[in-house]
Amino acid sequence: MRALITTTLATIATLVPMAAFASGGRVDESGIFIWVFLGFCAMIVVAQVVPAVLLMVGMAKGVASVVKEEMAPAKK
Repeated sequence: MRALITTTLATIATLVPMAAFASGGRVDESGIFIWVFLGFCAMIVVAQVVPAVLLMVGMAKGVASVVKEEMAPAKK
């Protein structure tokens, strides 16, 4: 059983790099307009992620302050 597992793993380890590099020498014919479009899309994504992160940080601070107030000992 151990020999079967070892043989299978060796075969997979040999074939995976071949499949990864089998794409060949593809020439990229993307012009400047494609790169401008992709850059514009990236700017839209960043513009959406930044406010979302700020909102999540604000919510975490709000929850942490409420938990901190509840865990504080009661003053008489």
